[in-house]
Amino acid sequence: MVGEIGPGLCVLVGVAEGDGEAAATRLAGKLARLRVFPDDEGRFDRSLLDTGGSALVVSQFTLIADTAKGNRPSFSGAAPPAEAEPLVERVASELRALGVPVETGVFGAMMLVELANDGPVTIVLDA
Repeated sequence: MVGEIGPGLCVLVGVAEGDGEAAATRLAGKLARLRVFPDDEGRFDRSLLDTGGSALVVSQFTLIADTAKGNRPSFSGAAPPAEAEPLVERVASELRALGVPVETGVFGAMMLVELANDGPVTIVLDA
């Protein structure tokens, strides 16, 4: 076991060519403040900061897949590991700086990620 959280967000981070530190910082701010947790009336109105929830930040270059041509995805738009790893870590460190407890996966490793999705919510964020 490398990282484990309780209630919170499983954050799969795909870094594309051209992404930079400013985008990582913006993404962390959005993640911390994104109102996707229910209030007392069941409406999405609470964030990680409001609930005290945690974030599991996992690098996932396959999110950058281009499937426009053929049946085999191309990952040529993904940033190389030397550029991507510091940006994934930047997202995690910025979340921590905002007061969000963060666990991470192992960059570049084959990982088994288990997720108990409490509700049908999966959101793509572009920073």
